[in-house]
Amino acid sequence: MKNKRTFKLVWKYIARYRALLIATLLLAAVTVMLTLYIPILAGRAIDNIIGAGNVRFAALIKVLAQIGAAAVIAAAGQWVMNMINNKITYSVVSDIREDAFGKIERLPLSFIDSHTSGDIVSRVIADADQFADGLLMGFTQLFTGVMTILGTLIFMFGINVWIALVVVVLTPMSLLVARFIASRTYSMFRKQSETRAEQTSLIDELINNLKIVKAFSREEKSIEEFDEINNRLYGVSLKAIFYSSITNPGTRFVNNIVYAVVGLVGAVCACMGIITVGSLTSMLAYATQYTKPFNEISEVVTELQNAVACAERLLRLIHERTERPDDKNAVELENVKGDVELKNVSFSYDPKVKLIENLNVSAASGQRVAIVGPTGCGKTTMINLLMRFYDVNGGAVSVDGTDIRGITRNSLRASYGMVLQDTWLKAGTIRENITMGKPDATEEEIIAAAKAAHSYGFIRRMEKGLDTVIGEDGGSLSQGQKQLLCITRVMLALPPMLILDEATSSIDTRTEIKIQKAFAVMMQGRTSFIVAHRLSTIREADVILVMNAGKIIEQGTHEELMAKGGFYSELYNSQFEAPEAV
Repeated sequence: MKNKRTFKLVWKYIARYRALLIATLLLAAVTVMLTLYIPILAGRAIDNIIGAGNVRFAALIKVLAQIGAAAVIAAAGQWVMNMINNKITYSVVSDIREDAFGKIERLPLSFIDSHTSGDIVSRVIADADQFADGLLMGFTQLFTGVMTILGTLIFMFGINVWIALVVVVLTPMSLLVARFIASRTYSMFRKQSETRAEQTSLIDELINNLKIVKAFSREEKSIEEFDEINNRLYGVSLKAIFYSSITNPGTRFVNNIVYAVVGLVGAVCACMGIITVGSLTSMLAYATQYTKPFNEISEVVTELQNAVACAERLLRLIHERTERPDDKNAVELENVKGDVELKNVSFSYDPKVKLIENLNVSAASGQRVAIVGPTGCGKTTMINLLMRFYDVNGGAVSVDGTDIRGITRNSLRASYGMVLQDTWLKAGTIRENITMGKPDATEEEIIAAAKAAHSYGFIRRMEKGLDTVIGEDGGSLSQGQKQLLCITRVMLALPPMLILDEATSSIDTRTEIKIQKAFAVMMQGRTSFIVAHRLSTIREADVILVMNAGKIIEQGTHEELMAKGGFYSELYNSQFEAPEAV
């Protein structure tokens, strides 16, 4: 049933190229008919030279000319057909890849968080390539193979019905052998595809975290993990290849039986004068041509099993549930004041594990709200809800009195400027990375933002300044320099609301003091949410929310919370006590 569903989904992509498909079918028919007509002509040529001293040269030359013309036209048709098949195949794969990539951008973060990046990359790249190979072989050999079988039968029945019937009776043997093997290859190829994705995921993870692997001397352990997956891939690949490799010999064995029987029956008929020697030659040629497509089709079926297994994984990604779309009546957030409220909010990533319950937060326009608490208390989750990376399970989050579920995601997220502890930079120039939130920024604006973020010093010292190309995730830049560029990006865009999640965690203390002053200027008149572990950086906040186990247990200014002598006071003082005292 899964195979049928996958074929239907693939057909929807192929159907976009109906005109090309019809053209390749017509060319396949012409090519096959001309190819099959050549044995008839060869038989006639033999009949023209069969008798000693009785060679009819005029007729022979005419037949040879016809054979030459048929061969040239068939070859030209085959070439054009292959070009069209390539066009269909790679257009279909390109469309599927485009849909898959587009789907990744529309997937909810819950899907991304629950799947490794290596698995997703493997589906879009490796599985798509495997699918292309199988599809191309299907177009190239399947159509011509089926038409060759049908065409050969027609020509054979035209020469001698009884010999043709012998071939038809023996045909199911070849089909049964191919079906028996093909039914066992799909599961093997699917397992191979899944294990290959697991291996890709591990390699991707190791490359991205190679410094950590070396720092903790995990090289040998990583090699052991790789070897374990590699051995599993070797095992499933060996089984898949074994089953696929016996398909061709199995069908060839049956086909040789067919050829021998046709030769034996044909020889008897020729001796009895039922057919001529030339016709017997044609029948033997047809017996070879008739059985050859079964070998090719068996190979195609095997390759298609692999292709279908890969297509299923790729199409499963394309048909994953997307992020809930914006409501039809969703409004664009304009002239944002920055009044933010979380009312009776409940949320958990896993329904079985409660995280945030009955959370109530109000942030007035221009207010600086600091969020503190132990690891896992829900600080980052609260940021995810504000940005609507996740939707609340209960309650509501509103901006300027409007539930954010009734606001378009683009306008909501454009209203926030984020600087996170984990930096994100793309491969490209420094200028492109800084202007991501404001593509039309002028040179003067970019330099002013860089100076405010204290990144202009190291940018200016680089070979090409703002036009210096950096690699993926910042390339050779230090962690502090990467974070400064992310801060510069927000300084340039200056949105009405800010989210600073450990924004200066990788920056030296002296530069941090300067940036804190720049932040103070930037936050004036802007609603700001500041997540910090170094509590000394949020003393000037208008209100501090102290979270624990998904709830706000204390709130107030720094002075008020210190005067209470509660959880915040203990947390703050612990950062300045000696380790022995703690």
